[in-house]
Amino acid sequence: MQLANPWVLALCVLIPPLVYLTGKLGTRTQSSFRFSNQDLVRDLKPSLRAVLSRNLIYLRAVSLFLLILAAARPQSAIEETKIHVEGIDIVLAVDSSGSMRAMDFEMRGKRVDRLVAVKDVVSKFIEKRPNDRIGMVAFAALAYTVCPLTLDHDWLEKNLERVRIGMIKDGTAIGSAISAALNRIKDTEAKGKIIILLTDGRNNAGRISPMAAAEAAAALGVRIYTIGAGTKGLAPFPVPDMFGNTVLRPVQIEIDEGLLRKIAETTGGAYFRATDTGSLKEIYGRIDELEKTSMEETGYNIYRELFAFVLIPGLALLVLEVILSNTLLRRIP
Repeated sequence: MQLANPWVLALCVLIPPLVYLTGKLGTRTQSSFRFSNQDLVRDLKPSLRAVLSRNLIYLRAVSLFLLILAAARPQSAIEETKIHVEGIDIVLAVDSSGSMRAMDFEMRGKRVDRLVAVKDVVSKFIEKRPNDRIGMVAFAALAYTVCPLTLDHDWLEKNLERVRIGMIKDGTAIGSAISAALNRIKDTEAKGKIIILLTDGRNNAGRISPMAAAEAAAALGVRIYTIGAGTKGLAPFPVPDMFGNTVLRPVQIEIDEGLLRKIAETTGGAYFRATDTGSLKEIYGRIDELEKTSMEETGYNIYRELFAFVLIPGLALLVLEVILSNTLLRRIP
């Protein structure tokens, strides 16, 4: 049982004042019969008709309550449905080191740096996971939490937009990134927990060993999917020329694929290599398909309207009150 418009019941607060004011107005009416001495009528008891006539207003109050209840639309569920919801906890660990400035990715026909492409693909990945709690960690020489686990994906994407290269000391602390992600996900009660780690370099900063962090993740039942982002070989990198203009020059940026593959294998995840925007989208799409946990919830979506069961009695009482007040229980001035 539920009410489709429960706010309508607020009108019930008007009923007591109405009863009170109507009763006051009724008692102010002067009788047309006058007696020379009140002792003649003091001991007379009011008849049943007089009592009913004086309390007829309560019949109207009940009818008004029933009419308001009908307007609130009481309903009862008549069909049970099963709703399948898929949801897990995900922490996205995104490299924001200086090497992510390499412009070997394209978006809509324009050359962009790696971080811009990653943020665009990650945003679309988030949109496809409405039932997942997703958090985010960015890292360079240090790792920091961009956003804790949340179902508010609009807020998550706003925090994603604030990730910039150069926000923290340059470097690549893969172990610290995994550790920071684990701190966000280790104590949750979700059946599925994963970390998606994307980097374009080698571990060269931080005090935590990447493999020690991976083993801790495995012990906690957290899978890590690793993504090596960047062109194999020389990558176009923006540098200033002698005139102060930004030009692209080929720079060798090494990715430690062996380490990333070992991290993934240790935790039961998988390693992927993204050399362009298309392959990056495909990788996040594959992870999206791999990581789905089905949960079944009971819901109700078909209801039977019950307002007629209170509307008809309410109208009947209102009509009865009008008839009685003008016939049998009519008050003589």
